[in-house]
This record gives sequence, structure tokens and C-alpha cells, in this order.
Amino acid sequence: MHTMSRRQALFLGGAAALAAAVPLPRAARAQQAPSGPFTLPPLPYGADANEPHIDAQTMQLHHGRHHQAYVTNLNNALRDHAQLAQQPIERILASLNEVPEAVRTAVRNNGGGHANHAMFWEIMGGKGGAPSGELAQAIERDLGGFDKMKTDFNAMGGRVFGSGWVFVTVDRTGKLALASRPNQDTPLMDGGRVLIGNDVWEHAYYLKYQNRRPEYLSAWWNVVNWDRVAARYAAAKAGTLAI
Repeated sequence: MHTMSRRQALFLGGAAALAAAVPLPRAARAQQAPSGPFTLPPLPYGADANEPHIDAQTMQLHHGRHHQAYVTNLNNALRDHAQLAQQPIERILASLNEVPEAVRTAVRNNGGGHANHAMFWEIMGGKGGAPSGELAQAIERDLGGFDKMKTDFNAMGGRVFGSGWVFVTVDRTGKLALASRPNQDTPLMDGGRVLIGNDVWEHAYYLKYQNRRPEYLSAWWNVVNWDRVAARYAAAKAGTLAI
């Protein structure tokens, strides 16, 4: 008989507590959510669209509970800062030193979480494969080709200690680079832009992969939507990519 480890029990118990903290009915969520300019973007596909690589339950908890919590907490932090709250999230994050010190940490953590996850949902829901065209050429030029990029990206994600993200960044010239950040930090905080990023917080993968983060990182490429990533690349070069 399989015995659940203490680590699994703690994680599943935490996920259950989090799920219980936010009621399922949409109307109830709307009543409890504080008013504010930032909202949870809907998934652009069904929660099961990334099966079997990312299970539907993880997607539901990750989007509807974790991301919603970042949005709620961000709105709460900016409740008394109306002028700041009207700015785009990428501008707020790029100017954290201008955020009042009393709420700066909350804005950093929850604003970063909101921006990172909004990007994350956008680039998934695909069938993997490989990029083509100008994007493929940029990957070859700057990152040594698609296979090397994946290997280096996965290795960087595996080295993140604790919780964080691994990214491919892009600048206005189309130049690509790899980067990682702890917690919910993002290259947006340095005025940069993200082409793609993968969440290596345990809540992104633990229900299916437990402590096997490298397996999750490898499987994740099977759900990347390269058409959306190519659109982000074009927007970055045009100077219109927000998050």
C-alpha cells in the first residue's frame, strides 16, 4: 500500500486549505474580492488543455486560487493609493522605488505574481513542437539553438533554490537571454521584458510531479504555444509587449 509522505500530506493539506479559503461559485468570489483595478485574467483554454503534462486540478488551483490571491492582495495593497493603482502593472514593477515603503513589499510580491502568472497562462495551451521563422532564428543566434535553449533553461530552472521562475527575456532589438528570479520577482522590475517563463514554485507541479522538478521542467515544453510566443516576440520588437 502506498503511504503518503509527510511532505505530500503538508502540501495537499495546504492546497486544500487554500481551496477552501476561496469559494468555488463565481458569484461568491465576486462578492468577496475587493474592488480594484487589477483582475484575474481568464484562462484562454480549458483547465484540462495541458493534460497529461499539467493536470487539470493543478491548473484550477494555480489559476483560481494562487493567482487570484495575488490579484486580491495587490488590490488590497493599493487600496489607498488610487493614482498608483491606475498605472499598468509593468510600470509599477519597473518603478518599485516610487511605491510607498509601507506597501512596497506587498506590491513587489503580489504585483510580480500577477504579472508572471498572466504571462504564464498566455504562452501555454499549445502542443509544444518547436518555434519557426524569425523567432527560431533569434533562438539560434542568441541561445545556441532550440535544443540548447531547452537544456540551459531547464538547468537554470532546476537550480532555483526554493521558489522562483526561469525566463527567456527579450529586448527591443529582439535579442534573447536566459534569466532566473526568486519568489515572484520578474525582469519587468529591471525594465526588461519576458518572452517566456516557467513557474518553479512547488504549487505549479507538486500534485503531479511531487519533488521531481526536472521532470516537470522537461514536460512543460509539450504545452508551449509557439504561435503566442512568436506574437510576443513581434510585440517586443515593436515596443508594445506589456508583460
